[in-house]
Amino acid sequence: MAPRAQPLRRDDEPAFVLHTYPYRETSLIVEALTAGYGRVAMVARGAKRPRSELRGILHGFQPLLLSWSGQAELKTLIRAEWRGGMPLVGGSALLCGFYLNELLLKLLPREDPHPQLFAAYEAALGELAAGREQAPLLRRFEVQLLAELGYALPLVREADTGEPIDPAARYHYAFDRGPRRAGSRSALGAGPVLPLVRGATLLALADGRYADADTAGEAKRLMREVLDHYLEQRGVESRRVVQDLQALEDEGNTGRD
Repeated sequence: MAPRAQPLRRDDEPAFVLHTYPYRETSLIVEALTAGYGRVAMVARGAKRPRSELRGILHGFQPLLLSWSGQAELKTLIRAEWRGGMPLVGGSALLCGFYLNELLLKLLPREDPHPQLFAAYEAALGELAAGREQAPLLRRFEVQLLAELGYALPLVREADTGEPIDPAARYHYAFDRGPRRAGSRSALGAGPVLPLVRGATLLALADGRYADADTAGEAKRLMREVLDHYLEQRGVESRRVVQDLQALEDEGNTGRD
């Protein structure tokens, strides 16, 4: 009789919890982003019991070391330890963190390693916790996420001619090719395209720096359209929460005027 295969075990892997949800009466399913193994799903048995060593540690935005075993898609979490080194994310930055998590859960396949994406996520959380300007770091992460998934955005040259993007010109952004100058024949027959966008906005996305609010706003709208395309129109719930909160704040400001 052949010996039974031993389950694979990974020890002390740097990770962040992206999401947890209940599993049976006392356990949790944990979706984690790991440095060396990508997005990993695992069951944390007994994690909801009052005396569980896992209770209170499996929270988002905390740098952890996770150990697990198993060969199936759903692993078994063995140990979780806080590795420290990062302040807690709070306030409006917390909503930005949930947004990043949701993008990873919906776009990143399980067990597809992306060490650079893990580093970009950790850096983004650190910037959010430090109170850095949120919009530029969200755009940087969105651009890098798409590049890691094989959907790198051409942002500095025209799709058809290879000429450098003109900051003063306007472009249609074609999903299949990239920016095409408005009014060109290729843009007219390009198939599905996004709304017009200024060349300055494309260059700002490539550089990660935004000279003014108009450029930042246009970059946000462009990335929303691009992400919705790759999400296949699945809604991003955290984005809706932010919009609702902004609407409530605008109503309150109107009432005080």
